[in-house]
Amino acid sequence: MTHALSRRHLLLTAGAVGLNACSPGPADASQGRYANSPYRRITDAQWRQRLPRAAWDVLRHEATERPYTSPLNDEGRRGTFVCRGCELPLFRSQWKYDSRTGWPSFYDVIAANIGTKTDFAIGLPRTEYHCARCLGHQGHVFDDGPRPTGKRYCNNGVALKFNAA
Repeated sequence: MTHALSRRHLLLTAGAVGLNACSPGPADASQGRYANSPYRRITDAQWRQRLPRAAWDVLRHEATERPYTSPLNDEGRRGTFVCRGCELPLFRSQWKYDSRTGWPSFYDVIAANIGTKTDFAIGLPRTEYHCARCLGHQGHVFDDGPRPTGKRYCNNGVALKFNAA
């Protein structure tokens, strides 16, 4: 039995190392139109002082808030959803829809204001997106959204602020 457990442990460890090697790691701060943003020079300790705990966990450490906990999930007014870290506009209110997932969801995004990377945190590849200016984690994009894009930008509500029009 010990031999079988050792073999299983070895295979699982090798698989995890292989998946980790395929991950591109942190978002590259050296490229793009926001490469010289002052938000990229803020230390983790400074972010911790600027943000509420839940927002810091999500934006700076890629946590996920519990579903159905964000008031933004029910926000229906006209306006713009912006990054909570730096207030860069990410979504227009007309792109928001009820995905029934418990998180604010959008079928389109202001593409120039996000960056993406492959995320293997759950063992399967997903596309994570983040604010292009401050690199704050926002959520993941999936191919099960409504027309016209077929995309679902599933966002953590604590990573956003809403500015009414």
